[in-house]
Amino acid sequence: MECGAVLKEAELQFHKQNFRAAEEFYTKFIHICTEGEWKNKCCTKDLAKAYNNRGQIKYFRVDFYEAMDDYTLAIQNKEDFEVPYYNRGLTRYRLGFFDQALEDFKKALALNPDFKDARLSLEQTLIDKKEKESKGC
Repeated sequence: MECGAVLKEAELQFHKQNFRAAEEFYTKFIHICTEGEWKNKCCTKDLAKAYNNRGQIKYFRVDFYEAMDDYTLAIQNKEDFEVPYYNRGLTRYRLGFFDQALEDFKKALALNPDFKDARLSLEQTLIDKKEKESKGC
């Protein structure tokens, strides 16, 4: 299966919410792009999207640390892609890492000031951080 076809199949399975199959295809695409025959030839945008979406699947499974690893790899491949910053921020928020979540939400908003979900998440994180600090935690 050609590299582009692997990514297309991964995205199809992801949108159908066949997450197990989607994860397998994203992993195969990532392997092809990072270690296989297409090493250093894949579009960084596609690779970042594959890492981000695979991270989403892991997030849905509540594998938060693995999801954060994939979001970080997405960011490393395309630093101006706001979605993995937002997703990593959500994960950090869920884990109670409010300062790191704030950094990610701010970065997502710096890249896309119209990112409404990132703005709402930033505001909620500030509220929750303040509440946590007022309780002495």
